[in-house]
Amino acid sequence: MRIERRKARSARIGVFGVGHQAYWPQFEGLQDEMHRKLDVFIGKVEKHGVEVINFGLIDDAHGAYGLVPELKAAGLDLIFCDMVTYATSSTFGKIIREIDIPIVLVALQPQKALDYSKASTYMQLLNDDFCAVPEFIGVAIRMGKPPPEVIIGTLYDDPDADAEIEEWCNIAKVLHDLRNARIGHFGHVLESMLDMHSDPTALTAAFGCHIVQTEPDDLLSQYRTVSDREIKEKEAEILAMFDTPDPKSDPVTQKLKQEDLRLAAKAAVALEKFIAAKDLDGLAYYYEAEQGCEMRQLVTNLTVGNSLLTAAGFPMCGESDLKTLIAMFIMDRLDIGGSFAEFHPIDFNEGFVLVGHDGPHHINIADSKPVLRSLTKYHGKPGSGASVEFKIKEGPITILSIGQTGAGRLKFVLAEGESVHGPVPPTGNTNTRGYFQPDVKTFLKKWVAEGPTHHFALGVGHHAQTIRKIADIFNIESAITTGE
Repeated sequence: MRIERRKARSARIGVFGVGHQAYWPQFEGLQDEMHRKLDVFIGKVEKHGVEVINFGLIDDAHGAYGLVPELKAAGLDLIFCDMVTYATSSTFGKIIREIDIPIVLVALQPQKALDYSKASTYMQLLNDDFCAVPEFIGVAIRMGKPPPEVIIGTLYDDPDADAEIEEWCNIAKVLHDLRNARIGHFGHVLESMLDMHSDPTALTAAFGCHIVQTEPDDLLSQYRTVSDREIKEKEAEILAMFDTPDPKSDPVTQKLKQEDLRLAAKAAVALEKFIAAKDLDGLAYYYEAEQGCEMRQLVTNLTVGNSLLTAAGFPMCGESDLKTLIAMFIMDRLDIGGSFAEFHPIDFNEGFVLVGHDGPHHINIADSKPVLRSLTKYHGKPGSGASVEFKIKEGPITILSIGQTGAGRLKFVLAEGESVHGPVPPTGNTNTRGYFQPDVKTFLKKWVAEGPTHHFALGVGHHAQTIRKIADIFNIESAITTGE
């Protein structure tokens, strides 16, 4: 079973083409061909579930100056500049100077090669998509901007170019949602975890998201409204999603108890009401409360509900780790998962490190039906109850930690590895066998040298370069600790 998103990923992308007005009276029909090329490209972008605004073809400086206010007013997350033929950089200079969202140059010529025996100037101009790219990038640099990214290829039958278009559409969805996110926070960082503290204002400055400071009592008030009917419905949903096997080797684990299921279901319903009341897109939390009180019962039974929400596109992060919540959010909006994770014991015999945590987890990247176990104690934390256990899908994985430098600036630390087949500890937590190149000890030394927090987001596929592009957009330092 797969948990569906509660809210679709979205982005608003602007597209404009560039050309050279002097060509149109010289070559009859060429301008119409440029518009047809632009339409084909727009169709490619629209396939990826984004809103596309077509700003037409700009072919002189006057058009560029007139386009700037339109682009600014459109509320865009990303812009594609379609280089349909050669264009002078006067069609671009004012735009790149004034616009502060990513602009990607697109040079996709319709033919893979000219038919040289029949070649003509018209045919050359029809395929001159790359010709002005050096000029445009040089002007961007002279305007004090980073060199724009470029997609180079053919307009038809080019899976690599199509994959780059999809990548940038996914990046736009990250930018759209992160810049507008309302990230809930209550409680405090787990005592003594000094690496996890963060400044909410710094997160707003870096990403645009708003940190909504809430009270545990806000959640408790929702908990008290949950009906028996709502609990029963949520119990049925949970039992359909999870297996409940007998315990194995860990004496801390038990077969799921009915009371633990009931408390997890009640807390899950309360969480859904809480995020709706506060209009949240994610939550970082940690709170212990007084032993034996109703609040303690609630806050120690959130993992199941938070895992369900995380898989539904609402990242939830324990131990009140806001920075890792942002990392999970980025992975979720790239549609690659984003489980809460850290490094567990190393297997020196087989050369891997266990990667996991006690939750929350992104259930949609599980390798099979996830498991619920009752735990008699949560190691290092108060309470007991239902806990989520699974391995993530076998194959490529990416991890992202957001740390801070000595100067207080955020930093993305990334790695790519492999999740491989094999047994993991049946402890009621997630655990995955993570293999990283060139070997586990060398990798872990490189990883810690970059200053990550001890938590990170764990996703499927190899996406470090995509996430590095997101870091660059936000002007955040990044380091990839594998594959270099």
